[in-house]
Amino acid sequence: MCVSGCCAVKHRQQYKMKVKKSRLISSKRGVVVKGEWKAVNVDPSVFSDEGLDGLVCFEELTDYSLVEPEKAITDHTQTTSKAKKKRTAREEDGEEKPAVKKKKRQKKSKQEEEPQDESVPDETLEDEDEEDEGPDVTPETQHKTSKKKKQRKKKKKTTTTEEAGAPSPKKNKNWSRTLVGSEGPSADVTAWKDLFVPAPVLQALSVLGFSAPTPIQALALPPAIRDRLDILGAAETGSGKTLCFGIPMIHSILEWRKASDGEQTTDRPEDTEVCVESLYLPASSETTDGCPAPETSGDTAPEQEETGGAGQTQRKTHKQPLLGLVLTPTRELAVQVKHHIDAVASFTGVTTAIVVGGMAPQKQHRVLMRRPEIVIATPGRLWEMIREKHPHLQNLRQLRCLVIDEADRMVEKGHFAELENLLEMLGTSQFNPSRQTFVFSATLTMEHSLPARLQQKKRKKTEQRSRLQLLMEKVGIKGKPKVIDLTRREATVETLTETRINCTKEEKDLFLYYFLLQYPGRSMVFANSIDCIKRLSALLQILDCAPLPLHANMHQKQRLKNLERFAEADSCVLLTTDVAARGLDIPNVQHVIHYQVPRTSETYVHRSGRTARAAREGLSLLLIGPDDLMNYKKICRTLEKSEELPVFPVQSACMSAIKERVTLARKIEKMEYFHGREKQHNSWVRQASEAMELDVDEELLLGGGKDEDEEREQQRLIKSLKKQLKQLIAQPVFTRQMKTKYPTQMGRLQLPLTTADTALASLSRDTLPR
Repeated sequence: MCVSGCCAVKHRQQYKMKVKKSRLISSKRGVVVKGEWKAVNVDPSVFSDEGLDGLVCFEELTDYSLVEPEKAITDHTQTTSKAKKKRTAREEDGEEKPAVKKKKRQKKSKQEEEPQDESVPDETLEDEDEEDEGPDVTPETQHKTSKKKKQRKKKKKTTTTEEAGAPSPKKNKNWSRTLVGSEGPSADVTAWKDLFVPAPVLQALSVLGFSAPTPIQALALPPAIRDRLDILGAAETGSGKTLCFGIPMIHSILEWRKASDGEQTTDRPEDTEVCVESLYLPASSETTDGCPAPETSGDTAPEQEETGGAGQTQRKTHKQPLLGLVLTPTRELAVQVKHHIDAVASFTGVTTAIVVGGMAPQKQHRVLMRRPEIVIATPGRLWEMIREKHPHLQNLRQLRCLVIDEADRMVEKGHFAELENLLEMLGTSQFNPSRQTFVFSATLTMEHSLPARLQQKKRKKTEQRSRLQLLMEKVGIKGKPKVIDLTRREATVETLTETRINCTKEEKDLFLYYFLLQYPGRSMVFANSIDCIKRLSALLQILDCAPLPLHANMHQKQRLKNLERFAEADSCVLLTTDVAARGLDIPNVQHVIHYQVPRTSETYVHRSGRTARAAREGLSLLLIGPDDLMNYKKICRTLEKSEELPVFPVQSACMSAIKERVTLARKIEKMEYFHGREKQHNSWVRQASEAMELDVDEELLLGGGKDEDEEREQQRLIKSLKKQLKQLIAQPVFTRQMKTKYPTQMGRLQLPLTTADTALASLSRDTLPR
């Protein structure tokens, strides 16, 4: 960095020529950094000696990009081989001939025309072209090459808009993105053409492997797209309701684009061009044709993920209004709906954004400043952004589509106060008579029978309006919407097997651990309270079941991370409240266990709907205690089910070993819980006393203020109990006895018991007539 005075300029030029387009490979992270070194102007007052400012040169690396490790290694070997060839050619001829340059450029242009892997940005290809030009370039040739570069960039941008961003073949690990379809060979989508689906959406459906629509999609798409009717749809869980409002919304946006493009061509000069930039490529520092480069920050990657699907392009129109709004009850459902719409809109260039709680408001503010055409939001954070008067959310009169997903949950009294404010605003000051409304849920048309005490009172007059009419009044639907109801009388799918275990409150832990140990797989355990989930999580963690908790008090990033882990593991347990009961399409969930019977029949239907999706089989198990009998009877009465559901078979011979393990684990969990609570409370009391310069009052301390010896003795006891439990877990639980002639203890040999393939197989074998 420091050079001598006489040759500072010469050494600096050589240094720039040497590292102008260098590549650095990190062995730990396995990434390639390809960029350009630029000089940094240093204030002379920094140096103690005034003469040092001409002798010191500072440079920084700018415009760098990251690629995958495999691509990094291959690119590095290719560039090193190319550099060796260039050096040998220059040593032989002294200077490259123009014809050789043209041939190399033609080869590179052919490579650029071929489809490249999206994991490598296009800027790396441009940098390779700059390398081939060589360091000794005159100002005239520099001006010509810069013009050619701009022309090539324009061609690339136009091709990206024409292709509208093909989805990446790279496999995505995100749980909500892998559910949309099985990417592979193109499927035949002739069955969709009669449903008035736009051509770009048909192309995306073909790539995703959707060869035929589901019944709810076949009935909902024609009146929504052709007739622009309001839709009220009710169908079983896992029937594809997201595309019923996603495809009409995309069609409406494409129609708006055609109309607006026609108006703009008459009003604006023909010479002006629309500036188009790629969402997934980092913005270049140069500005082309008067289009300013967007602002970049340290967290550009998450923002790019928020605003569009793979390979999409963003239309830079400063007056782009909000055209589609989707309201969901949970954050996880909003994330899933966004990725599903992105997958279907991958060839249209339609941009989406997500506005939910638990994430940084500043980041979501910047995302909305890009003016996405569709916003998927939860009511609380959306109402907060509207109250802050965000520019993109001020003019909602141009809203063409309004979607309320899981509507029966959204309009429940007292649950979403912000939604009432939103619907009131959309129905009064921001009312649009041409707006299209979609209302969907699996339990939209479910009717509850009145209790017997109210039915006997003939004097009490009940309102004759149905539940749908009340819902339409709250949402603001006027006129005659299209009502599509495909739900069964039982409200659950035919491939779902429902079963129960009657037990006491204390035995629920035993049967839960028994089921998870006997039938490993992807299981979801639901409870009604967060405290119950926390206790079960600590208990199953001690029993080496590795549960993943999910509830509303967790940080949003951790909630999404646990969902992703659960979707990736073949055998895993997700402990959750009703946060994950609605809408989540997690693949291959085999079992749903109701540790506590839900309070409403709608919640039971949605919980059980996490399994047996898309014509697959699934099992729903109810652990019914004395406190759950009332809710259980109410659910059976509402869903017209028999209260005598089949009892799940349990091997009573194994319950003694199960009880021994669970009892010991309960003891450890209880000791750790009270010890942690005492430690947290006592530390808070001591810190407060020190801050106020007071002596610690022993009466305020929990546990009587244990000394170090007592604390050490308690830790030793917990450690010994854990060691004992570990020995119990190492022994097999499910064993069968076989008599033998060999001298073993009691003349019997313990062998592992061959368990059934699945819980469904054991249930069907046990219930078959003999």
